[in-house]
Amino acid sequence: MKVLNLRCAEGHGFEGWFASEDEFTAQSARSEIACPLCGGTAISRLPSAPRLNVARHSAPAVEAAQGTSMTLQSQWLRAVRHVMSSTEDVGDRFAEEARRIHYGEVEERGIRGRATSEDAEALREEGIAVVALPLPEALKGPIQ
Repeated sequence: MKVLNLRCAEGHGFEGWFASEDEFTAQSARSEIACPLCGGTAISRLPSAPRLNVARHSAPAVEAAQGTSMTLQSQWLRAVRHVMSSTEDVGDRFAEEARRIHYGEVEERGIRGRATSEDAEALREEGIAVVALPLPEALKGPIQ
């Protein structure tokens, strides 16, 4: 099993696990590797060194910076997954359904969906809280 450090064109770093170097190359050529944050398929492999258990020779500043970035990304992904699992997807009916909930026409519940920027602004003007949450392509399908 090969664990590779990867980065998308947007600069998001992540790990990829592959059966072999050839498998990484083949999947990359077919654009089958996607960034878990933005869904981009323009992926590059970052240089990586073999993992050695020599703590006194490690570079703590570099490792800490990489760890912080990965921690923030994983926390963000966890938050997005939580929102997706605890809300109902109403799709393009978001603005309509948000108004129905706000005005008491239907039972209050968490919803998510798509709205134009104009619809979102109109909802805010009516006192309806709206938060834009860009979703990576990888999370738009079934949650793994």
